[in-house]
Amino acid sequence: MIYRNTLICALAISFLIGCGQGKVEEKVVEKTSDNLPIENAILEEQESFYYVDFAQYPAKDRHLPIGVFDSGTGGLTVLDAIVQYDGHQNGDRTAGADGAPDFDEEAFIYLADQANMPYGNYSSEGKTDLLVEHILKDTQFMLSNKYYKGADAKNYSDDKSPVKTLVIACNTATAYGKELIDEFIEKAGVDVHVIGVIDAGARGVLQVFGPSGDGSIGVMATVGTVASKGYENTILRIKEEQGYTGEIHIYNQGGHGIAEAVDEEPDFINREASKPRDNYRGPSLDHPEFEIDKTLLDIYNFDFDHSKMLCDAKDTDDCTVLQLNDTENYVRYHLVSLMEKIRKDPESLPLKAIVLGCTHYPYLTSDIETVLEELYDYKKDGEFIYRDFMDKDIAIIDPAVRVAQELYVYLQENDLFNPAGDMHKSQFFISVPNTDNPKVSTDENGRFPYAYKYGRSAGEIQEYVKVVPFAPSNIPAETVDRLSGSIPATFQLIPALNSEEKVLSHHEK
Repeated sequence: MIYRNTLICALAISFLIGCGQGKVEEKVVEKTSDNLPIENAILEEQESFYYVDFAQYPAKDRHLPIGVFDSGTGGLTVLDAIVQYDGHQNGDRTAGADGAPDFDEEAFIYLADQANMPYGNYSSEGKTDLLVEHILKDTQFMLSNKYYKGADAKNYSDDKSPVKTLVIACNTATAYGKELIDEFIEKAGVDVHVIGVIDAGARGVLQVFGPSGDGSIGVMATVGTVASKGYENTILRIKEEQGYTGEIHIYNQGGHGIAEAVDEEPDFINREASKPRDNYRGPSLDHPEFEIDKTLLDIYNFDFDHSKMLCDAKDTDDCTVLQLNDTENYVRYHLVSLMEKIRKDPESLPLKAIVLGCTHYPYLTSDIETVLEELYDYKKDGEFIYRDFMDKDIAIIDPAVRVAQELYVYLQENDLFNPAGDMHKSQFFISVPNTDNPKVSTDENGRFPYAYKYGRSAGEIQEYVKVVPFAPSNIPAETVDRLSGSIPATFQLIPALNSEEKVLSHHEK
């Protein structure tokens, strides 16, 4: 449960890493408010790495960049929607596309908290308080001037720009942290507007139904976002507020492992593996929550080629261990699971729309469309299994375009468009484990082991990570390939990744 310390003058021990030197100092902190420990570090503790002097903050400066953060590279799909958004004339800002991006003169700062991802698992591990701490650290990064030039840098640099507005491109962070970020910014006394993705997605998916349409909505999101009921509650709230009268059912599918597979997390996907492995955490034959049902293997239609499925037997019918090892197979598992929920509900209505409630999922839109077509046409004993439970053309809703629209309106209404900026001056940052901190644990791949990542305790304020610029050394080759093919406009804004020479060099490693 998210906590707030309401004890006055309580003593606590916090661990502070000064400038990444790896020195751990025990410090007695007086709790003088109901702030979270991380909020105290940012707002009050001037010796803390996380402290920001908000009295000097240049709020409402239209020359500042726009901040966008996510738990990984998935949020780049949101940034890409913003980068490519063209709904207005750039000259007089009137409605109507003119062939030029509306945010062409805006610079962006993007943060992927890759070291601490996936955010969606913190709730299932009982660590939502730690998740909130990560989210507030993300916010602190955006509002501060600190970063590290590389993972080996011993001291931080302080020439990063703060931001004029903040986009939470992570659904889980929006569900668990949007309200707290708003409260924190109010405490800081700065005027920085925050936009989250969930309201945008809810409005978009309801448009599919019109004022009186009936049917079902599938919410595909991380386990944490589903557990928060962020989408379900928001859809129902907006449905009531805007007077939709149709009967709408909502089915949630926690996409356990999808985001992790997209970001090549080794506990969920390992392209070097040729047989089942001990550290696998994705859906399996004996998973207590995400069980692969062997009676549905024909419907899943998993691709077993090139070790995309890992089995402990030569014949798939004889598998006693079965592990997903490919992003499309994760999509297949979860879409079949979603359709089975609808098919088995005696009061179900046909599925008409799926909202992609995780920023990683738009990368897999073509896979989702392919599998949905297969399921619509799937027959068993001459009978269509799912046709009564799904439309032929299911709308796939990406909330990112709605975020771009909301951001445009905010900047226009507050006269915050940069009059002479340059999108190509955008900066991209990613978190990596801070190995200068002796309390940090990493595995053979240089990442946080699962047990350590979710075993940490909130309130022990320390630098678990360093936030560094994107580089081939901290972005997997498979991710570079995905980004270059799926979001080319945004990929071109990342000079560290998009030169042919650097990409080829990365692949040769």
